[in-house]
Amino acid sequence: MRPTPVILALLLAGLAVFYLGLLLWLSGNWRWVEGWIFGLWFVFFASAVLLWLRSRDPALLTERFRLPGTGGESHIDVAIVIVMKLCWLAFFIVPPLDVRFAWTPRLPLWCEVCGGILLLAGSFPFFRAFTDNTFASQLVRIQTERGQHVIDTGVYGYVRHPMYLGASVAFVGGALLLGSISGLLLALALVAILVVRIFVEEKLLAHDLEGYQAYREKVRYRLVPHVW
Repeated sequence: MRPTPVILALLLAGLAVFYLGLLLWLSGNWRWVEGWIFGLWFVFFASAVLLWLRSRDPALLTERFRLPGTGGESHIDVAIVIVMKLCWLAFFIVPPLDVRFAWTPRLPLWCEVCGGILLLAGSFPFFRAFTDNTFASQLVRIQTERGQHVIDTGVYGYVRHPMYLGASVAFVGGALLLGSISGLLLALALVAILVVRIFVEEKLLAHDLEGYQAYREKVRYRLVPHVW
C-alpha cells in the first residue's frame, strides 16, 4: 500500500524521534557528537530516499513497503530480511551501550573520521540504486505484475548489487564513526548476511528473470569492482 503524504510525514517524524532518541538515550550522553552525526545522517538519508520515491517513483515506494512474506519470496529470504532488520535495530542499541559502559576500547579519532568518510561514500551507490532500478524491492522476488526486467545501466553497470555495496560500506563506516568495536563486529555480521543474500538472490534471478544470466556475464562483479 502506498503511504499517503500524512503517513509519510508521520513516518519521517517517527524516524527522527525513535532512532536518534534511542541512540542518544542509550549512550547516556545527549552531547555525544558522533551519535548526533550518525543519527542525523540516517534520518536525512531515509527522508531523502522516501521523498524521492514519493515524487519520482511511487510504484517502487509501494513495493518497498511490501511486508516480508507477502510477495511470494522464499522462506529463506523472509528469514534473511527479518534478521537484517533486527541487526539494523541492534546497530542503534549496541554501539551506544558500548560507549556508555566501555565494553570495548574506544576507537581512535582517525578511525572515527575515516568512518564518517565511508558513511558518506556508501550513501552514493545506495541512493543511486533506487534512482537507477525501479525494481529495487526489499524482497527477493520476481515482480511479474510490474513487468520486471534486467537493469544494466547506471551503477548496475559496475557491480550487480550496488545497493548492497553501499550498505556494506555505510555499515562499516557507521560503526567506525561511533567508535565502537562491538558495533564494528555487528556491521561485519550485516555484511556477511548481505553476502549470503546475494547467493540466494542470484540463484532466483538467474532461474526466473529473462536476461539475467547474460547480465552476469556482462557485469562480472557481484559486490566489489575488480574483486568479487
